[in-house]
Amino acid sequence: MSASAPQTISYPAPGARPSRDAGERVAPHVVTLFGATGDLARRKLLPGLAHLDASSLAPDIRVVGTSLEDHDDASFRAFARQAVDEFSSHPLTPAQWDAFAETLVYVPQSAGPEALATAVHEAEALLGDGALRLHYLSVPPRAALAVIDTLRAAGLVDRSRVVMEKPFGTDLPSAVALNHQVHQTFGEEQIFRIDHFLGKEAAQNILAFRFANGLFEPIWNRNFIDHVQIDIPETLGLDRRSAFYEATGAYKDMVVTHLFQVLAFVAMEPPTALEPRAISEEKNKVFRSLLPVQPGDVVRGQYVGYHDEDGVARDSDTETFIALKAGLDNWRWAGVPFYLRTGKRMAEGLRIISIAFKEAPRSMFPAGSGVGAAGPDHLTFDLAEDSKVSLSFYGKRPGPGMKLDKLSMQFSTHETERAGEVLEAYERLILDAMWGDHTLFTTAEGIESLWERSIPLLDDPPPVKPYAPGTWGPNAIHQLIAPHAWRLPFERGWRQSR
Repeated sequence: MSASAPQTISYPAPGARPSRDAGERVAPHVVTLFGATGDLARRKLLPGLAHLDASSLAPDIRVVGTSLEDHDDASFRAFARQAVDEFSSHPLTPAQWDAFAETLVYVPQSAGPEALATAVHEAEALLGDGALRLHYLSVPPRAALAVIDTLRAAGLVDRSRVVMEKPFGTDLPSAVALNHQVHQTFGEEQIFRIDHFLGKEAAQNILAFRFANGLFEPIWNRNFIDHVQIDIPETLGLDRRSAFYEATGAYKDMVVTHLFQVLAFVAMEPPTALEPRAISEEKNKVFRSLLPVQPGDVVRGQYVGYHDEDGVARDSDTETFIALKAGLDNWRWAGVPFYLRTGKRMAEGLRIISIAFKEAPRSMFPAGSGVGAAGPDHLTFDLAEDSKVSLSFYGKRPGPGMKLDKLSMQFSTHETERAGEVLEAYERLILDAMWGDHTLFTTAEGIESLWERSIPLLDDPPPVKPYAPGTWGPNAIHQLIAPHAWRLPFERGWRQSR
C-alpha cells in the first residue's frame, strides 16, 4: 500500500453523509472539469452533466470548465451546446438547456490557479453555504499530477473529491509513485479512480443476479462453472490517440483498467453489506488472489496497417489486441480459467461476459439427439447500453423422437417499464462521486495489486502477431482457449425487442 500524507480536510464524515435510501439530497456541487474541451468531455461528460442537471437526481451544480483552449464563457457554452445536441441520449428542452448553460463558466488554463480559484469561489457563492467540490480530471495520465498541483496551489483541496481517469500508472513502480504523490494532496477517501465499464447498468446487475437469487448463488463456483469469458472487441481504431496508445497498448489501456475490474464483479465473494467499503474489500481480495499473468498464457496482436497510422513508429511492437488466460488462487475458483480478449479494429464492437457451465452426462440420450452439439449452457451478460442477460439451455424439439435444440431465455433492461431511468455510465459515476460512494471505483491497493500481478507479462511480453482489420484477432487465440471455443462471434443473435 502507498504511504499517504494528505492535507487536513473538512469533508463530511461517513456517518454524516446524506442517505439515498431515506430520500435525502446531497449538497450542491461545483464541478471543475479539467480537459473541458477534450473528446471525453464532448462525448460523455458535458452531455452527462446536462442530463443530471435537468433531472431530479443530482444536486444543484455549477460547472467550471478549464483546458488549454482560449475560450470565454460564451464560446464554451456554444461548444457545450454542440456536444449536448450531438451526443446526448436525453434531449433537453430549450428551457432545460438555458438552465444548464447558466451553470457553465470557463477559465483558460493559461490564466493560472488564482483565476481558477476565483471562478470556483464565485460559483460556490451562487450555490450558497455548504457547497462541495468535485474535480474531474479528463486529462491524459501524464498531466494528472500537474492538475493536482494546480488544485493545491489554488487552495481547492478542502471540501473536494477528485475523479481520475485511467490508466492509473503503467506498471507497479509508476502506480505506487502516482498513488504516493496524489496522497500528498488528497486522502484516499477523496480519490475516485474511474472505470466507466462498472458504471453500466448490466455490470451492476451482475451483483443483483449473483447474490439475490437462490437459483444461481449456490452454483457460482468451480463445481458448476467450467470457464468464464470476458470479451470486449472494438471496431474503432486509434481515433487520433496514437501518442497515448503507443505508450500504453491494449493491456494497460483495457485489461488492467476495465476487464480485470469486471472480472472482480464476476468472481468476488458476497460482501458483508451492500456498501462501498465492503464491496471494495471483496474486489481487492479477488485482485490479491489473481495468479501472475504469464507470457505463455497471452496472445498479443497488432492490426495490419497500424504502422501506417500517424504518430506510430514504423518498428512499433505495441499491441492493439490482447487475449489472455487468467486464474484465481482461491477456494471458489481454483482451476477455473478466465479468458479475456479485447482489441482495436475488430469484426464487431461488443461487451460480453459469458459464464460456461459444466456439461451434464449424456449417457441417457440416444446418439444423434443433439445434446452437447452446441456446446455447454451459458449465462451471458451484455454490457452495452441496451443491457441484456441470456441463459441458454438444451430443450426438446417439438415433434416425434428425442431431438434437442439449444434454446435461450433473454431479458433486456429496455423491455421494462423503467427503461427510461437507466443512467449512462459516466452519469452514474459522477453522481456516485458526489455522494461519496466508492462502490464502482478502484482503490490504491486494488490497482497496485493488479500491476504487481502483471510483472511477468510486462517484463517479457510475447511478440505481437498480425491480424487483419475486421477480424477476431490472430489465429493463435484458438490455441489459447482450446479445448473451449470463443463465444464471439455468436452463432445465434439476441432476440429483438418488440
